[in-house]
Amino acid sequence: MDEIRLGVIGLGMGRNHVAGFQSHPKARVVAVADMNERLLNEIAERYGVEKRYTSAEDMLAKEHLDAVSIATPNKFHAPLTLAAIAAGCHVLCEKPMAMNAIEAREMLDAAQKAGRRLMINFSYRFNEMSMALKQQVDAGLLGEIYFGRTVWHRRRGLPGFGGWFGQKALSGGGPLIDLGVHRLDLALWLMGYPKPVWVMGSTYQHLSLALAQKQGKTFDVEDLAAGMIRFENGATLMVEASWAANIKESEFMETRLYGTRAGLVQRNLDEGYRFEAEIFLEKDGAHFDMKLHPPYPPVTSSYYHFVDCLVTGKPHLATGEEGLRVMQILDALYQSAAEGGPVKIE
Repeated sequence: MDEIRLGVIGLGMGRNHVAGFQSHPKARVVAVADMNERLLNEIAERYGVEKRYTSAEDMLAKEHLDAVSIATPNKFHAPLTLAAIAAGCHVLCEKPMAMNAIEAREMLDAAQKAGRRLMINFSYRFNEMSMALKQQVDAGLLGEIYFGRTVWHRRRGLPGFGGWFGQKALSGGGPLIDLGVHRLDLALWLMGYPKPVWVMGSTYQHLSLALAQKQGKTFDVEDLAAGMIRFENGATLMVEASWAANIKESEFMETRLYGTRAGLVQRNLDEGYRFEAEIFLEKDGAHFDMKLHPPYPPVTSSYYHFVDCLVTGKPHLATGEEGLRVMQILDALYQSAAEGGPVKIE
């Protein structure tokens, strides 16, 4: 393709999609859609997008788009992805892929049947440090990865309290499906996306539910989730995520993986969004700690990558198949929490 004509649906997170797409010389964002007219006009003006729609369906019907990105509340990921594929578009969908694995499977099947691409915006892969770690893992530095722990906790960080994030009918869940999905994908990607066979999970809402009741807000999801995932190859991964927990840090992110030859950690710095990474190994009877330092190999954003794969025809990362696997794990963790026992994944 000489030029990729793009549309963006949902301009909260979607404003980042517009900017990311426009960084590619072969991309042109020709239309945006959002039900909020003030936001719609503000973002369209900021990025010089002429066509503006308050209905995504109208945009898909009237514009001849090559691809769209979907950055709406989770409830609308599946129906809008299906509509976009039916309109002949490739799709970049925000995480989580869907509300559940049933919807995710329907999205993937539709994309495969139509011969369209479906990429999930697992953005924490698309940074220089993560890619540098992936190179080392793929080169065999860690050996066989057999255990990991991947975490995103907030002391008090409920997004849009009283809004759609806290309503299960719109979000599908709380911090596990919101924050945990990022750290879960990062760990699974580094591990080579092993096949899960069963999980054990727990969820809690002690802090946020009390606050919601006090303020008269709607809140029916968890504010903390934790779980264990067992894989077909025998490896185990622990996952934790919270919007509210009595911890020291305002924001704490960490992914640790233990292998037969070495281990690694990636963690955030200063309770913010800068990261550091280290690899720990034993060689000739001595213990060595390797710290990653810039410059790292250059990496493009997920948005640039999506467009570039459309232009060149090369395979894209963060596939619909991987998105489906994440949804199967999330579904099983929530089911396990509700039932109080382990849940198998077929």
